[in-house]
Amino acid sequence: MDKILSTETLAHNLDAVIQRIEQARIRVDEHHIVKLVVVSKYTALQNVRTLYELGQRAFGENQVQQLSERIEATEDLPLEWHMIGRLQKNKINKLIDCNPFLFQSLDSLELAEALDKRLAVRERTMDCLLQINSAREASKAGVDPDDAVRIYREIAARYPRLKLRGVMTIGAHTEQMDSVRRSFETTRRIFDELQSDGATICSMGMSGDFELAIECGSTMVRIGSALFRER
Repeated sequence: MDKILSTETLAHNLDAVIQRIEQARIRVDEHHIVKLVVVSKYTALQNVRTLYELGQRAFGENQVQQLSERIEATEDLPLEWHMIGRLQKNKINKLIDCNPFLFQSLDSLELAEALDKRLAVRERTMDCLLQINSAREASKAGVDPDDAVRIYREIAARYPRLKLRGVMTIGAHTEQMDSVRRSFETTRRIFDELQSDGATICSMGMSGDFELAIECGSTMVRIGSALFRER
């Protein structure tokens, strides 16, 4: 996956993904806005630079170490870096050092407390999304959808260093698209309820299901493999 792709290949893939996003977005509402975050794990750094030249600005990494290395290697570019993977507590300080544009995978009250404490010591804040395990799968991180609104409001009230901007989910891990749709619709309902609390981002949808996610109301998609395939 770390193969350097030609500018032509990346331009073709990016245009194809953007066209699919546009078509799904317009099916919802021509005024509906969807942001693309490119998941750059496993791909060569040169591909990130090429995508920047093609106009892409937002990128995401699943691991703090990789995020740190990528930020350092691209500090000459005005990129917007997102942390989208599970955060272990022993990596909290490293994440704070990275100062990501958005931490998308805040997945528990316990992590919120630990992160807020370390941010307070450094007199910093961090923009975050609350991760919801909307498919209720044991293999996935995130809060239970039945508890999500309460936990979101509790974090907002108790942990002032965490600036909650919305919610994130990973679609159900199944070929049954009805189940995937239900997991997205569940998250969107929670997001709708939290808009009165200032939530503006509903991040859901990856390479295999982003069009469905957009149709269910996603405002941010996280796409990797669809962009880094050879023609």
